[in-house]
Amino acid sequence: MKSAVFNGVAACVGAVMLAGCGLSVREHRGYVIDEQLTSAVQVGVDNKQSVEKTLGEPSFTGTFDQNDWYYVARDTRAFAFRNPRVTDQTVIHVRFDPTGNVASVEQTDESLIAAINPSNDKTPTLGRSHGFFQELFNNIGTIRQPGLPGRQGQ
Repeated sequence: MKSAVFNGVAACVGAVMLAGCGLSVREHRGYVIDEQLTSAVQVGVDNKQSVEKTLGEPSFTGTFDQNDWYYVARDTRAFAFRNPRVTDQTVIHVRFDPTGNVASVEQTDESLIAAINPSNDKTPTLGRSHGFFQELFNNIGTIRQPGLPGRQGQ
């Protein structure tokens, strides 16, 4: 009787644990896009101050040009313990001219996300390839020349 109860409890605990692994986690990160507000930004009419009042502070500004503002919204979904997968992404790029007026407003989606696959946890390099022992014993027997590092007194 005790064995049957124990087996039943173990089966219930196992079922709950498996159900927890099957949960999908959805998450939103970044800017919350309001289509009405983003369509209100007009080229040649708005400036940095009016865009900031309308859309708020940007997610980030351009690295090389502070006149590029980006508003990024990203939805992801993760299954159990796997890496999250992007399900939806919207980037609003507001470009300003040198005087601070809106020059262009562009909107892109997740199709521009680049997939980068590393190659076997190693970075390929050009040049000679040394083994462990070659690296370890490489300097044995080399003659130090004057002016080279490692020579004392000169």
